[in-house]
Amino acid sequence: MEDKGEVKCIKFSLGNKILAVQRTAKTVDFINLIQDYSQLEYSQECKTKNAKILGFCWTSATEIVFITDQGIEFYQVLAEKRTLKLLKSQSINVNWYMYCPESSVILLSTANLCNVLQPFHFKSGTMSKMAKFEIELPVSSTKQAKISERDIAMATIYGQLYVMFLRHHAKASSSPGAEVVLYHLPREGSCKKMYILKLNRTGKFALNVVDNLVVVHHQDTETSVIFDIRLRGEYDGTVILHQPVLPARSIHPYHIPMTGPSAVAGQLPIPCKLYSSSWIVFQPDIIISASEGFLWYLRIKLQPIVHQLTDKGRLMDFLLQRKDCKAVILSVCSQMLSEMDRASLPVIATVFDKLNCEYKKYLEAEHSYTVAYFE
Repeated sequence: MEDKGEVKCIKFSLGNKILAVQRTAKTVDFINLIQDYSQLEYSQECKTKNAKILGFCWTSATEIVFITDQGIEFYQVLAEKRTLKLLKSQSINVNWYMYCPESSVILLSTANLCNVLQPFHFKSGTMSKMAKFEIELPVSSTKQAKISERDIAMATIYGQLYVMFLRHHAKASSSPGAEVVLYHLPREGSCKKMYILKLNRTGKFALNVVDNLVVVHHQDTETSVIFDIRLRGEYDGTVILHQPVLPARSIHPYHIPMTGPSAVAGQLPIPCKLYSSSWIVFQPDIIISASEGFLWYLRIKLQPIVHQLTDKGRLMDFLLQRKDCKAVILSVCSQMLSEMDRASLPVIATVFDKLNCEYKKYLEAEHSYTVAYFE
């Protein structure tokens, strides 16, 4: 690739067959990485006059969206002809944008306070405008602050798309701390505020979603808390309020092994600085340490939670929603029935009622599938 100036953004298409490079505010360059195709660069300038390209997103192997400060432009990339075809465009003032690859939804921030969000869904060459909605801003006696893209995230939780808003309250506010507000964003119909996750502290936060759990990292205390919206919360008449499933815990320490010519034999690995200010979080479960050049996938260890969540009924509700939970559930049941740690009969009954309920759901789903298959 020739050096044609500063690269503002660079992304591979899905399948890594085409490379898109943005160097200016007006154009995006493309390079084919397909065998027998010309590898000469070809370019596409945004169609809207005087618009600036804020960024772009690949929505498929051959479809790309330009997001400008004046709207979005949806293109099909014709690699063999080294050209692009405009499929659809939409004019709208844009402050910033966000893309969720899992659901192929782009979220555009508009309005003066950046709190009016307009989603678009992309699938098989079509662009669908979804219902616009407004983020409720915290009450403030001073000048109202704009919403930053750092305080917004999109993620799929239990098969549903949610927009998560990290809401900071003013220092003079009576609120005990920041909170995460979850807005359910259906494919059709209006967006609805559904859950509020109470953080009970202030400061700098970052969000991840792992195994349908919302994980909130707190930089000041170097700890994280997890929330499960499937567990029972407190309904306030409008939304369901959730407290952390467990007390705050730190991410398991990671040590960087010493390698290369400067490494000394027998030298111990260097502990990685957790919750560093250089950390960058990507949805759903990626953490990047820019200063140390590491990328991690965040994972939840279930076994330690068994000893931290003393309410066995709530523990079973939690474990039954997790991937790879069978071995842990078996160990909980075995422990409850052992002579040393035998649980009371009502607790055992509660746990097995929950297991039977899940097994019944499985049998009903299996029966429905069988009937549908043979009809």
